[in-house]
Amino acid sequence: MGVTINCDMGEGFSLYRCGDDAAIMPHIHIANVACGFHASDPSIMRAAVKLAGEHGVAVGAHPSFPDLQGFGRREMKMGRDELSACIVYQVGALKAFLDEAGMPLNHIKPHGALYGAAIRSEEVAEAIADAAEIFGVPLLGMAGTLQETVYTRRTIPFIAEYYADLDYDAEGKLIITRQHAAKDAAEAARRAVRVMSEGLATTIEGGDLPMRADTVCIHSDTPGADQLARAVNAALRPWFG
Repeated sequence: MGVTINCDMGEGFSLYRCGDDAAIMPHIHIANVACGFHASDPSIMRAAVKLAGEHGVAVGAHPSFPDLQGFGRREMKMGRDELSACIVYQVGALKAFLDEAGMPLNHIKPHGALYGAAIRSEEVAEAIADAAEIFGVPLLGMAGTLQETVYTRRTIPFIAEYYADLDYDAEGKLIITRQHAAKDAAEAARRAVRVMSEGLATTIEGGDLPMRADTVCIHSDTPGADQLARAVNAALRPWFG
């Protein structure tokens, strides 16, 4: 497969819903399904897996710090063993629903603050790798960061991603916001094409940033995420495998 589009999904809880999974799913290749610690619950996980199966979308686990109230976007201090157990617990829950549906676990992608912490902390990155080794699946992360260094050193397949609905600063740092702002779909698609065709992303300051990506991420809780996914999908079709 060439470049793919991935989206964080199943991020409702109980009667609450976050994002329109049904409208987004036809325009993506990979769904990162929340596993209950920042969002989701058993019924929502099962429904997300079923919806992905109906659209032929691969499903990976989207584990987080245990921060349901903060949507997993607040960093927590946890030791390596405790954190790896936390991740295994979440991935195992999702895998049970995948087993029920006869679908494989495709990958693991840390969520929010956990994702950001793995860029800065080797201990966090190692804890994530510990969990990935148990399940034998690839990890999604940012190219050229500690994530890639640790995961590849552990010989875990690494899938580099670019965020279509988040900003990067001049140092290449991803700006992870508590609440995502709406993005112009056409401009986001143009920038995604530039990453694939030129290997360059546009920083929040307007400069150029070297960027290597195998997949483009869209968040389901970004306002207008379905239109964003549609636009990026249409623009990147020449790069699909």
